[in-house]
Amino acid sequence: MEADLNNTILITGGSRGIGRELALQAEARGDTVIVTVRNTDADHRLPASIRVEQLDVKRPEESAALAASLDGIAIDTLVCNAGIFPSRGGIREADYSVEDWVQGMMTNVAGPFYVVRALLPNLTASRSPKVAMISSSMGSSTNAAGGSYIYRASKAAVTNLACNLAVELAPQRIAVGAFDPGWVKTDMGTDAAPLNVSNSVAGLLERIDGLHPDNTGIFETWMGDRMPF
Repeated sequence: MEADLNNTILITGGSRGIGRELALQAEARGDTVIVTVRNTDADHRLPASIRVEQLDVKRPEESAALAASLDGIAIDTLVCNAGIFPSRGGIREADYSVEDWVQGMMTNVAGPFYVVRALLPNLTASRSPKVAMISSSMGSSTNAAGGSYIYRASKAAVTNLACNLAVELAPQRIAVGAFDPGWVKTDMGTDAAPLNVSNSVAGLLERIDGLHPDNTGIFETWMGDRMPF
């Protein structure tokens, strides 16, 4: 499915990896693209045509400031992509600190909640608003494999968040979905990952384009397969 004409897309965590590739591919096909980054002074190697806004998703006051900066701008597609992967390994690993849990859950779960809540006026100003949560197959209880507990728990939680937002926002015709990008060769995914970021993102954009009120609440892979939750 092709993107709507004059589609405005906002992507959190757009400085690298999947977020940056989403921004580049969306811009290349003609979307108006806004990305958020934690540090606007860093070199993100993004085209000047892409608007860059500062945002730490863990801080609700920064989501409110972003909304104020975008006042009056309709957001057709919001992609909640910003995320971290703390404390890899099994339950006996020493680095499962309280701070790791706080940072992981605040970034990967509370962050998307704060962003969606702050940008509701921008979404409702769109004729066909949609919210895409970048989740993971690692958040699927059906596919549980142990290890990486913070990341797995946070992705299960953000998928649950997407499902519940889909219900609450349905009367406003805001479609919400959760999407698994696959194991992607990025800084987070490492060079061991089998999937090229360009292919993953092309699939994600197709899935997100197909999100609408009739299928709100879906959890799909980048290839369009339903992911068990």
